Amino acid sequence: MNDTIEHALSPQDCLVMLMIAVSVSDQTVRTSELIKIENQVNTLPIFGTFDIDRLPQLANTVYDLFAEEDGLDALFGLVRDNMPEKLNETAYALCCDVAAADGTIRVGELRLLEEIRDELDIDRLHAGAIERGARARHMTI
Repeated sequence: MNDTIEHALSPQDCLVMLMIAVSVSDQTVRTSELIKIENQVNTLPIFGTFDIDRLPQLANTVYDLFAEEDGLDALFGLVRDNMPEKLNETAYALCCDVAAADGTIRVGELRLLEEIRDELDIDRLHAGAIERGARARHMTI
């Protein structure tokens, strides 16, 4: 058995998978959430070298993981193995933006955001600031 396993996931892949996970966490993928993910991938510097053609493959990976009993733990394992800690707050901010994209954060999204916050070890004060920023960016009249 080969002890050195090459990981096919980039840090950007992990960020995208977490955003997709938030979108599907309430059992309904909304157009506004998909647009938010695509806009973030198309405009943010962290995704400058990301191949957007990977989005469907990453989405399918998230769907497959969520179909498994321990799929969320597996997703977090992939993130831990392939994304540097310095991107934890970035990941949380991106996920908060996806959850807030349609103007309403639903129970499933809140639960997953809480798990992501805990898994990524985001300080409560920092998490609150990130959450408040997401709410402010997606406020409607």
